[in-house]
Formats: sequence, structure tokens, C-alpha cells
Amino acid sequence: MADPRGSAPSAQETFMQMAMASGLRRRLFLTLGLLLLVRLGIYIPIPSIDRARFAAEAANSPVFGFLDVFSGGGISALGIFALGILPFINASIIMQLLVSAIPALENLQKNEGEQGRRQISQYTRYVTLIWAIIQGIGISFWVREFANTSNELAFVASTTLALTAGSMFVMWLGEMITEKGVGSGPSLLIFVNIVATLPRALGQTISLARADSSTIGGILVLMAVFLATIVGIVFVQEGSRKIPIVYAKRQVGNKLFREQKSYLPLRLNQGGVMPIIFAYSVMSLPFALAQYTQNLTLVQVANLLAPTSWFYIPFYFVLILLFSYFYASLIINPVDLAQNLKKMGASIPGVRPGKATAEYIEGILNRLTLLGALFLCAVAIIPTTVERATGITTFQGLGATSLLILVGVAIETSKQIQTYVISQRYEGMVKQ
Repeated sequence: MADPRGSAPSAQETFMQMAMASGLRRRLFLTLGLLLLVRLGIYIPIPSIDRARFAAEAANSPVFGFLDVFSGGGISALGIFALGILPFINASIIMQLLVSAIPALENLQKNEGEQGRRQISQYTRYVTLIWAIIQGIGISFWVREFANTSNELAFVASTTLALTAGSMFVMWLGEMITEKGVGSGPSLLIFVNIVATLPRALGQTISLARADSSTIGGILVLMAVFLATIVGIVFVQEGSRKIPIVYAKRQVGNKLFREQKSYLPLRLNQGGVMPIIFAYSVMSLPFALAQYTQNLTLVQVANLLAPTSWFYIPFYFVLILLFSYFYASLIINPVDLAQNLKKMGASIPGVRPGKATAEYIEGILNRLTLLGALFLCAVAIIPTTVERATGITTFQGLGATSLLILVGVAIETSKQIQTYVISQRYEGMVKQ
């Protein structure tokens, strides 16, 4: 009889564990409850704002939909969770850049173990707080003309406090999901926010098809492109290059261990959805600053980077490429990997241990990262081009970037659930 321990759990087994295993069920309910709490917080209004006037003004903004997607409609609703997880995402980008640039932080992350990683996380929280205050002040000045109060200073102070507190609370909920729930908290919060915008986009698309039957062909073409994109995302997210590894003969006491063969898997897309999230955050920064400050130069930059601009695609392409290489360098260090293989008595056939192994792994990693980055660029650009060609703009602001995040987060979360099911399987065998 085949040993089921190494095999992936079936869908039936996964759903049974989700329903029957108390540990997994508790984690799932906690995750769903916290995500629901975040969604409810978006609709708790910031006081003293004329929302009808604000909605009318925001609807005329060419970049408003682009900013509103990651907040799940939080900015348009002007709730206390309007900033959502965005300050934490921006703070994470800043901290990862600082870790690469400052040797003390790099040493803290790599050589200080769990304590060092906790310290980096604490620094990230401090940066999140500062960033949330900055963004809260910006939004306060942006919406103060819609305030039903004569005391502007008090309005700015109270609105900034509400938005900052809401953002820090959302960050804490994200950490709770990561620690005690299922999946990565920040990624799931972004996932839920994007999903929340889907009904509106689908409703607008259906209304467009009913009002103008000539658009049905363009809608079908766009849907076909989205489906093909989903299939491509799944293949690339699961794709990897297996580098063969040989473990030398070892003798422990009187026992001789034969030469063993294994492989080192290097994913085609090392960064997963993070490069696209980082690029998206950087792209959204000029829009946010332009809206907050109304500075003419920033407005021109924001218009230049708008999805309708010719400069949008090449700039987006470069950002995704840079963040893909940056994130791949954070995940895998070829020098450290080569040293670890040498310590374990392992080697790559035909490649000398040490420096030659590091150069070999780095070469493969660079090629894989380039292929993965080009795919991410294609995913981000092709559907946008099809939208322009067909004239279907009801998914504007959603697009393939959000689609990549949705599929990527769904795959990562399902893998974590499967890992938990496999661990339960082993526990059951040990008890028997």
C-alpha cells in the first residue's frame, strides 16, 4: 500500500480537516473574524465630513480608483480604517531597503536569529506609525474643505489621530492573523480589500453590456485574457528549477552512509506577489502626494504615471524588474547557500564547492529572476493594453496587478492549509 505521508492532501481530506480538526477550525474562524472586523471598520465614518460632496469630487479624479483598490473602498468611504494596511506595506519597503543599505541592520536580521528578526519587526512598527501619521495628515488636509466645522486645526488633529489609530489597529490585526490564524495577515488584508471591489466592477460591466450591446465582444475578450492570465500565474507561481545535489559518503561510528542524491529547488518567481505589491505602492505614492498637497509639480508627475499615460507601462516595467531582483536577493544569498552546502558535505555535480558553487547558483538565480520578472511585467501590462484596445474601463484600478495578488495570495494560503493538514496526518500516525 502506498505511503500517504509524503503526498499532498486531497480536497476531500483538506475540507474534512477544516471541518473536524479543532486547531485548524479555530485558526480559520479567527482569520475570518478579524478580516470581517477590518471590513466593518472601513465603514465607521470619520466625523464632521460632508461625504456627498467628497464622493462627487473624488469621482472626477482620474487617479482615485487607482488609490481606492488597496484600501478596499476605504478612502471613498472615509472610514477610520481608510489607510488600512498601506502604511505597514510602505514601512516594510523602507525597512527592507534600510536592511540592505545599513550593515548593522543586515547583521541584526541575518545573524541574531529570532531576537534580531523581532527587533527588525519592532523597527518596522515604529516606521509604520510615522508613515501613518504622515498619510493621516495628508488625508486630513485633502478632505478639510469637505469638513462641516470651522475649526480646521481641531479637525486635522482629530482626523489624523483617528486614521493613525485605525491603521495601527489594522497592522496589529494583520500580525494576529499571521501568528494565530491562517496565511500572511498583510497579504490577506490586501486580498480582502481587492475582493471587496469586485462586485462593483462586475456590476458596472454588466450595466455597460446591457446599455451597449456592441461592448459585449470587448468584454468577452477581456475576460478571456483574465482567464489566460490566471492560468499563467498558477504555472509560474508553481514553477521551479531543481538543481541536483550529491551528499558525500559519511561514516558515523561503525555505520557508513552511502552517497545520497537530492535537489535544491529554486522558484521561478522568488518574490511571489511582493514585487508587484511594492511596485504598486511606489506607483501610488505620487498620486497620494498630489491629492494631499495639490502641488502643481506633483500633480504633473501623478498624471504622467497615471494608467492612461504612455509613461505608465515602461516605468511600471522597470519597477517590477528592480523589485524582483531586490526581493530575490533578500530571500536567497548564493554565498551563504554555498557555504551551507559545503558544511553539510553536499555539492553540485561538476561544480567545485565554495566560490564556484556560489557563482553557479547566482547565475541560475539571475536567469530565473529575469524570467519571473518578465512574466510579472507581462501580467501587469497585457491586460491593461487589452483594456485600452477594447475600451472596457469598468475594471480600471483593478486590472491584472490585483489579479496577480489575488491568485498569489490564494495559492500561498492554500499551501499553508495543506501543510497544516499534513502535520495533522503525521500527528495521527504517531498517536496510532
